[in-house]
Amino acid sequence: MPLPAALALPVVRACLWTAATSLTSAAMTLFVRLAATELHPFQISFLRCTFGALFMLPWLWHLGWHEMRKVNVRMYLFRAAIAFVSTLTWFYGASYLPMAESTALNFTTPLFATVGAALVLKETVRIRRWTATVLGFIGVLIIVRPGGHPIDVATIAMIVSAITACFSVLIIKALTRTESAQSIVLFTFLFLAPMTLVPALFVWQTPSWYVLGLAVSMGIVGSFGNYCTARAFTLADASAVLPIEYLRMPVVALVGFAAFGEAPDVYVWIGAAIIAGSAVYIAHREAKLAQQASRTRRS
Repeated sequence: MPLPAALALPVVRACLWTAATSLTSAAMTLFVRLAATELHPFQISFLRCTFGALFMLPWLWHLGWHEMRKVNVRMYLFRAAIAFVSTLTWFYGASYLPMAESTALNFTTPLFATVGAALVLKETVRIRRWTATVLGFIGVLIIVRPGGHPIDVATIAMIVSAITACFSVLIIKALTRTESAQSIVLFTFLFLAPMTLVPALFVWQTPSWYVLGLAVSMGIVGSFGNYCTARAFTLADASAVLPIEYLRMPVVALVGFAAFGEAPDVYVWIGAAIIAGSAVYIAHREAKLAQQASRTRRS
C-alpha cells in the first residue's frame, strides 16, 4: 500500500523520526530519575552506555570486518569525547532536577545546533526556521524564568550538557553523509562505554536487579532514540527537524506529574504551548515547501 503523499516526503518522515526521539528522551529521563534513587548518575551513565552497546552488537556482526575497516574512527572518537561530557552532565542534571525543568534547560540544544547548522554545516536556514527556533527558546525562558530560582550544580550541568550536545548533533549530521544510522549508534556506544566506566568506578555500588532492569530499558530506549535521530538527519537538514524536539516538553511534564507528583505551574504550560506551536508550524511549513519543490521538479 503506497504511503500518503505527505508521509512520502523525506522532511515529514524526518519530523516523525524526531518526534519518536522526543518520546524516547522522555522515557530516558524517567528511568534516570528512578535509578538515581539508588545509584550515582555517573554509574547510571555507564550502565546505560554498556547496555546500549550490547543491544547493538548484532549489528556489529552484520556489519562484518570488511565494512568495519572503512569506519571513520577519528570522527567517532571525536563524537564520543564530546558525548562523554554531554552524557555525564545530562545524567547528573536529570537525576536531581524536576523532569520538566531539566528538559526545558536541555532545550537550548536546538537553538545552538540551528546556529551551528548554518555556520558549520553551511545549511540554508530559512527565516521561518529561525523564527520557530527563537519562539521555542522564548518558551523555554518562560518556563525557566531566569532569576526565578537559584542556580545550582545540577542546573549548570544541564546547561553544559545542552551546549556540548549541540556539537554532538552537528557531528551526527556530518556522519550521516557517509555512515548508516545503525553504524552511528553502534560505534558511539562502543567508544562511549569504556569512557564512562572511568568516572563510574569512583562511585561504584552494586546495583539491584531493579536498577539493572532500568539500565537494560535505558540501553534499549537510548539506542532506539539515537537511531531515530540519525534516521531523521539522513532525511532532512538538522535545522529543519530540530524544532520538533520541543514537543518533548508536554510529554515530560505529564510523566513527571504522574510519576513524582511534580505539578508544573502555569508558566510551564504557557512555555510548552509556545514551544509545541513553533514546532508544529515549522514542520507544516517545511512539508509544504517540500511538496512545492516536488511539484516543480515533476513539471
